Amino acid sequence: MLTTIAVDAMGGDHAPAIEVAGAIAAAHDLRARILLVGREELIREELARQGCPNPRAQRLHIEIVNATEVITMEESVAQAVRRKRDSSIRVAARLVRDGRAHGLVSAGNTGAAMATAKLILGALPSVDRPALAGIFPTLKGNGTVLLDVGANAECKPENLRQFAIMGSIYSRTILGVRNPRVGVMSIGEEDIKGTDLTKETARLLKDSSPINFIGNVEGRDIFTGDVDVIVADGFTGNVILKTSEGLVEAIMGLLKTELGQTIQTQVGAILSRTAFRSVKKRLDYSEFGGAPLLGTKQLCVICHGGSTPKAIRNAIRIAKEFYNGKLNERIERELGEVAALES
Repeated sequence: MLTTIAVDAMGGDHAPAIEVAGAIAAAHDLRARILLVGREELIREELARQGCPNPRAQRLHIEIVNATEVITMEESVAQAVRRKRDSSIRVAARLVRDGRAHGLVSAGNTGAAMATAKLILGALPSVDRPALAGIFPTLKGNGTVLLDVGANAECKPENLRQFAIMGSIYSRTILGVRNPRVGVMSIGEEDIKGTDLTKETARLLKDSSPINFIGNVEGRDIFTGDVDVIVADGFTGNVILKTSEGLVEAIMGLLKTELGQTIQTQVGAILSRTAFRSVKKRLDYSEFGGAPLLGTKQLCVICHGGSTPKAIRNAIRIAKEFYNGKLNERIERELGEVAALES
């Protein structure tokens, strides 16, 4: 049976064009069934514009589910989620809740996507607060998982311990890390440094046997590849995420400018362009698709509003891998084991 992913086709900055293109790519090479959720007439027009007026005739498993409302980036999250019951994100979440889809992908209003996922899908019984997990590229080629990157601005130490367990499962299941090294984001490696939150979290993680805790880490450690999972409150994590995105854009812009000014020969130009493309690929957020909201009963992947078709395609891939890897079952089992050990 094909894994079915519901895609909020109206959420992104350039919807539905980007979502439709990403869905077509995913249906082509991921053996996934895609439910495009949104204003039917606009989605049909976009499918035709992209050369796919009849997906079934082209043997693509793409279907449209109509939703008459859209939650925009400018709207109040609390009011929009409550009032717009036929919004594309809410209809997509109901498809997952009701078993018609196995996961949800949205590049829409992040707050609305998180609120809708918590409201419609609900949290796993053992999870106090679902968390957004971001993946950062490293010098060693592996990915560092940072959570939370925006779902919970204020956290308690027990929340961060649950984040550590969920992040470790994610690193093992999706990234293939056998025994993920876990650190707490702080202002120094020493135990005496940090806030009350980081100090108490470190104490909890030291006593949590399923977690391979290596101590405090600093911001610079995110990109070294020497730590696999980092936990932080959502405010700190979101600042790190946005700063990193801006830094990558600045570095790529500087590289492009400098290479254009200094290349002297045709051979040098070819080598420089090859190196530039290689670096760009390693730093490209679209390689990771989006940030999964870990801890909800069903899978939800939240993408950047300016996502490319490649990012949407890869978000669908991640959602499919989550479902096939039984990620939620693993999270619930391991959190239950920790609770049993402490009771």
